[in-house]
Amino acid sequence: MGSMKNKKNKSESKQEDFDAIKRVLEGDNSAYEFLQKKYKNLIYSLVKKMIKNDSDVEDLVQETFIKAYKALDKFKFNYSFSAWIYRIASNNTIDFLRKRRFDTFSIDKPIGNAEDENYFEIEDNSYSPDSELINQQKSDIISAAIDTLPENYREIILLRHEEELDYKTIAEQLDLPLGTVKAHLFRARKLLYEELKDKYNLLNNIK
Repeated sequence: MGSMKNKKNKSESKQEDFDAIKRVLEGDNSAYEFLQKKYKNLIYSLVKKMIKNDSDVEDLVQETFIKAYKALDKFKFNYSFSAWIYRIASNNTIDFLRKRRFDTFSIDKPIGNAEDENYFEIEDNSYSPDSELINQQKSDIISAAIDTLPENYREIILLRHEEELDYKTIAEQLDLPLGTVKAHLFRARKLLYEELKDKYNLLNNIK
């Protein structure tokens, strides 16, 4: 009974968003203020997990809603607004991090876990005066590999390994079944492994 109620509430919430979007597209900007109030905490929470500086977080949240507003005429009603704006916020924050020359994916983190078929770990146990530059070069290689992934796989890889969200949270944020999230993550890891395995020696030889 509770499950049916939750599904109904979720459906009603999506329809509420769709109605607001239609009103915005018809020129009612107050409807967009409603969407901002409804999803500001969600977007703030996402950005805050990736950025420590509060003023940067506020700026990125504002940028997210501005970008979403400008792109609203491209919104597809077969997606939920929450997943759509979450994707905009995630991509916008990742772009910000890259411009600041921060790593978007740690070179010291394993891809997957020890039980995964495609598990591997890129380590850097060496030290040199140029270690910061070397690490940046390695990070650039991995970042470029991640960029080759299809958008839905790339997003799940970043949510799981950069933001360290659990499967359930990812499923809720992207409005996807839990099984789909797990399947996409497995496929994303496999594609990333295939993209990186030929560069593995290159990564280890950057010294």
